[in-house]
Amino acid sequence: MRLPVYLDYAATTPTDPRVAVILSQHLGQDGIFGNPSSNTHSFGRTAARAVETARTHVAALLDIDPGAIVWTSGATEANNLALFGVMRAYARKGRHLVTSKTEHKAVLDVCRRLEREGCAITYLDPNSDGSLPLERVAAALRPDTVLVSLMHVNNETGVAQDLPTIGALVRNHGALLHVDASQSAGKLPLDLQALPVDLLSLSAHKLYGPKGIGALVVRQRPVRVRLEPLLYGGGQERGLRAGTLPVHQIVAMGEACRIARVEMEAEQARIRRLRDRLWQGLAALGDVELNGHPERNVAGILNVSFAGIAAEALLDALPEIALATGSACTSASHEPSHVLRAMACDAMRMRGAVRFSLGRFTTVEEIDYTIDAVTAAVTRLRELSPVWETGQGSPKYRAVDWAAP
Repeated sequence: MRLPVYLDYAATTPTDPRVAVILSQHLGQDGIFGNPSSNTHSFGRTAARAVETARTHVAALLDIDPGAIVWTSGATEANNLALFGVMRAYARKGRHLVTSKTEHKAVLDVCRRLEREGCAITYLDPNSDGSLPLERVAAALRPDTVLVSLMHVNNETGVAQDLPTIGALVRNHGALLHVDASQSAGKLPLDLQALPVDLLSLSAHKLYGPKGIGALVVRQRPVRVRLEPLLYGGGQERGLRAGTLPVHQIVAMGEACRIARVEMEAEQARIRRLRDRLWQGLAALGDVELNGHPERNVAGILNVSFAGIAAEALLDALPEIALATGSACTSASHEPSHVLRAMACDAMRMRGAVRFSLGRFTTVEEIDYTIDAVTAAVTRLRELSPVWETGQGSPKYRAVDWAAP
């Protein structure tokens, strides 16, 4: 086993070597480097065919028509295009949007901007396990509700929402449903022929593709979703996303989706076994709490709180293991997780929360090493902790002298 150990797959995945080969074949002079919009010569036409092949691979992973795929620079742009695009295009119908307090900042920050533009936003509270009750979604829907935006799998806790039930409710109401599937695509089945989802955001670097490329699925049937573009100038992607298409990134994303479609079932079963092994090893420490739903979750994300210690201290004690205290997009901030806060976790539980995220290249040896290293570090830190006492019998956690972070 080599060090360091990478357990931050929810932040980004390494590009699969098979994907990297495809990527390199579309860069140099001897490869397919043409502009796919240049249809007057073979270089451009060959590039255009490569783009369309990639589009079919992404569509096959989702069981959707390839024409529904709109290339973007990643899920952040896809989320922006979905929310701004729908709310501006349907402004005459209504200006109300429903979302959850546990969404990624790429949705929440867009909602804040939409509020400044005059839109009304309802932010739903989840249950304490991170799941979103259907009755809470139903109660939020109004006659002027245009869009509901919910992530499929939470990037911090791994909790998976009930898309079929929520989607049916939203569709029956006459609103549109946008889903951020960055953490679920290639990990959980997504059959858009059956799921009542109207828009869906994807990011290649969450499923072993390169950074800088993603897609927005824009459903064409039974009702064609209308969008106001964010970018103008060139008319690419049916006028929804102007700009020269990055062929090398697109074909790499297509290959990543092709591999995921073939290997997903076996791969996720293996990762699930590793996650269970990790959880059992960490739980043996005692006073370790699972943050999230015990059953409705993705295989690769495990969020736990260690009583009596601060997560930052634990990460500092484990420089050889790549871990996270929350979303990579907010890791520079020392603010507590907005996701755990919305789940009504107390200050100390949020302070001790660590996210372990596993992936394609995680090994049993790495998991066993992590269990041993975390056990040693937590034991040592608890001995030094002012909020951890060892009384008669088992240690106990006392909530004193610890200000909210």
